[in-house]
Amino acid sequence: MLATVLSSALQGIDATLVEVEVDLRRGLPQLSIVGLPEAAVRESRERVRSAIRNSGYEFPAERITINLAPADLRKEGSAYDLPIALGLLAAAGTLPRDRLAGHVILGELSLDGRVKPVRGALAVADATATLGIKRLLLPAANAREAALVSGVEVYGVATLGEAVEFLLERISLEPCRVDTGDRLRPAPSGLDLAEVRGQQHAKRALEVAAAGGHNLLLVGPPGAGKTMLAIRIATILPAPTLAEAIEITKIHSVADGEPVLGARPFRAPHHTISAAGLAGGGPGPRPGEVSIAHNGVLFLDELPEFSRHVLEVLRQPMEQRRVTVSRAHGSLSFPAAFLLVAAMNPCPCGFFGDPRRACRCAMAEVHRYRNRVSGPLLDRIDLQVETPALRPAELRDVTSGESSADVRTRVERARGLQLHRFAGRTIVCNAQMGARELRRHCVLDAASERLLDAAIERLSLSARSYGRILKIARTIADLAGDDDVRAGHVAEAIQYRSLDTGA
Repeated sequence: MLATVLSSALQGIDATLVEVEVDLRRGLPQLSIVGLPEAAVRESRERVRSAIRNSGYEFPAERITINLAPADLRKEGSAYDLPIALGLLAAAGTLPRDRLAGHVILGELSLDGRVKPVRGALAVADATATLGIKRLLLPAANAREAALVSGVEVYGVATLGEAVEFLLERISLEPCRVDTGDRLRPAPSGLDLAEVRGQQHAKRALEVAAAGGHNLLLVGPPGAGKTMLAIRIATILPAPTLAEAIEITKIHSVADGEPVLGARPFRAPHHTISAAGLAGGGPGPRPGEVSIAHNGVLFLDELPEFSRHVLEVLRQPMEQRRVTVSRAHGSLSFPAAFLLVAAMNPCPCGFFGDPRRACRCAMAEVHRYRNRVSGPLLDRIDLQVETPALRPAELRDVTSGESSADVRTRVERARGLQLHRFAGRTIVCNAQMGARELRRHCVLDAASERLLDAAIERLSLSARSYGRILKIARTIADLAGDDDVRAGHVAEAIQYRSLDTGA
């Protein structure tokens, strides 16, 4: 007897359908799995055998061949347990084979028959809907995540027995539905920008970065508040749109199996991270930190302590908002539209330029330390802001500054202008503008052009830096509610490129 069940395999953050073919023949009891399965798939034979018996069903005592088609696609993970078990029961006659038609099925089985969650449920639901298949049967823990996709009925099951009873129509299950309205809000973190004393210039830079999606570098001595500021940028970012929330959830589901997300991610990898950990990789490539931070924030503290090779990996995703991972069996591309926030000391001891603390570093050491971050990488960081040590009066000041909620209101208003400006395009914020958008939306008057020309000569700005200044000026104008970019906006934008030397 032959039974066929539809399941799915992950390729990067996308899914492709897999046919699980189960064939029973007379012969010595044996179970073989073919179709390029990796270790976790091959081990499913033991999980499936125990789950079927412990659920009260009879395991077929025949020669069993299970084929996972297409045979040239690597099959990874434990999501094939449930479709294999249901295919075996259908091939043995316990479950009518036609009841499996029109379903995509996935789930890991415990030895007692419980259905455990798997990675990539949202990607599978997306592929299911795209192919016009109406029903998706998967672990109950993954149901809300998969239900974000419209056009497919998502049914969550807790046990193998429940799945069998549902397919036999002995019990009724309601399709899972998710109200996304309550989820698309900034996540409460308990942090507030008002808690940071002083650093008004840096706080303004944080607001500009959040409003336009601009990369930000904070440079200052230890204890100046760089990390406090960087962590609190998440509190002033607007809530993601539904499309952005689905992208975020899809990536996190594939990367680490997290549940449905409603807030923008904030990732802060340690400086010992490898290039593969940052950009993505592995035998079956998975997203790295730059992709897990998609539509959110990637925070790199102590930037020069990262390996230079690792930092150079950032160049492509910062420019193209995607990262491509190539392996012998093919290439995969992951989205990586993140907002980079980095922090560093001005020198190895941290007190270069501090009038109250003597720097112990020789100039050669200072240059070597700063050169750990290459010129081309610095060129791609829009806002480069110094955070000086706080004065005693600032430390004693107990008055609350502007709250994150107040700043976020202005950021959301500016982002709303940008969404309207770029409606119908893949661009969602000013930092993502290309040359065509710059010419159209960043037209300068004569005074602004003279100011920018003088800055180019004085700072030896590169062509990329020139474009960055225009984008920042456009964002500053949006925060002010101005339709045109004026000289005052350009002047403020130039201040945020103070570390740029045209390298």
